[in-house]
Amino acid sequence: MAATIDLQHKEKPMKSVLIAGACALILTGTAFAAGTHAGGHGEMPVGQPGKKKEVTRIIKVTMNETDDGKMLFEPSEIAVQQGETIRFDVFNAGETDHEFILDDGEGMAKHKALMEKFPEMEHDDPNAVRLEPGKKGVVIWKFTNTGAFEFGCLIPGHMEAGMHGPIKVSQE
Repeated sequence: MAATIDLQHKEKPMKSVLIAGACALILTGTAFAAGTHAGGHGEMPVGQPGKKKEVTRIIKVTMNETDDGKMLFEPSEIAVQQGETIRFDVFNAGETDHEFILDDGEGMAKHKALMEKFPEMEHDDPNAVRLEPGKKGVVIWKFTNTGAFEFGCLIPGHMEAGMHGPIKVSQE
């Protein structure tokens, strides 16, 4: 993102300072968000971005809300084998924006805290997709490590309403 600020207009110096501060905050927040994952967009504890031609299985994921205010994923838990490259076909069947994010517990907690500060933050991470109601998206992910990981929606209030689940990665 490039920001241009015209500092030549001296009749509105406070406005220029406010705009410059807002741009700096946005750029800092974006840089911090990209830096929450070990290695940026490469290897993370939960794995790494997958390649379309290496997909071994497709898992359909639906995001939705219930009449009583719960928010959920279907399926509610996921099991994969180490080394699998999964294409997650994600559909938002709900009436509000939702996210599908893959990470370990620590990464989810850090990202959740950041989302609480910047709830409208947009993602451009290969382990995540944010969708408007009725929209579809894809996450292609290679699970390189065994263990217990998570998927969830980090829009403020959504995890607390039930939008999260475990991913178990077993040895091949």
